[in-house]
Amino acid sequence: MKKLFCAAALGLAFAASAGVQAAEKIAVVNLGQVFQQSPQRATVAQQLENEFKGRASDLQAQQNKIQGEIQDLQRNASTMKASDRTKKEKQIASERAAFEQKAQAFEQDNQKRQGEERTKLLQKIQTAVQSVAKSGGYDLVLDSQAVLYSSADAKDITADVVKQVK
Repeated sequence: MKKLFCAAALGLAFAASAGVQAAEKIAVVNLGQVFQQSPQRATVAQQLENEFKGRASDLQAQQNKIQGEIQDLQRNASTMKASDRTKKEKQIASERAAFEQKAQAFEQDNQKRQGEERTKLLQKIQTAVQSVAKSGGYDLVLDSQAVLYSSADAKDITADVVKQVK
């Protein structure tokens, strides 16, 4: 029985020492911070803004036109013939439906492009994390925002990854 207990204790000691050694090769990185500090993020944001600027201004102009027609209808509804008022209401409803369809397509295209560009940037960040991890000899790198607790032994490589991304 004593031999079994000693063997179990010895096994736990080896497991604990192996765990300590593994902890030395764990690093954390704040991916949100890396993403926010990357210079490519601002460049991509400006590029997307320029890409969608024309469509956005067209939608704004169309929305302003519809608002003007609604206000005109509200001001003049009491003096208009019923048939003219109904015709104007149908026209506004038709224009509003067309606007909403264009706005929805615009939003979908914009979100799709933002997703594409975000994916490209995240791939670049992923490559930088891998490079820093290999050069630092880390076996495991975790996002610091996903970690509930990390000891002081866990190395924060966020600054190194930011440098690598630039």
